[in-house]
Amino acid sequence: MVALFGDHEPHSGYYHKLLFQAAREHWHVSTTWPCVVEASHLLGAAHRYQLLRWVAAGAVSVFPFAQDDLLGMVSWMERYTDEPRTEMDLADATLVWLGSETGVTTILTLDVRDFSRYRLADGRAFEIL
Repeated sequence: MVALFGDHEPHSGYYHKLLFQAAREHWHVSTTWPCVVEASHLLGAAHRYQLLRWVAAGAVSVFPFAQDDLLGMVSWMERYTDEPRTEMDLADATLVWLGSETGVTTILTLDVRDFSRYRLADGRAFEIL
């Protein structure tokens, strides 16, 4: 989401095209609240408000998770954290959870290094766009 709304993001055009394609082809684009919060934190005020209006308009579905889902997320975070090189954060863990819940493994992310390593419980990898 930062690539869509951030100032001078080099991949902005690519992700805008993907979202236009998603609209044309009726993709169901989903995220989680920790991802919205993380993107909001990384953006400047004007772009943060644009992002939040975009989410509020229903451009993306925000999947909620139950409190007890956090236990599985913590397990993934522990599994994929290899300090000091890499650490799975909660936002990433919620996207792995979302893939597990929905069966959807296609993901729009610039975080290729990490999402290339992550696997769902059944061993499937993410298809990174």
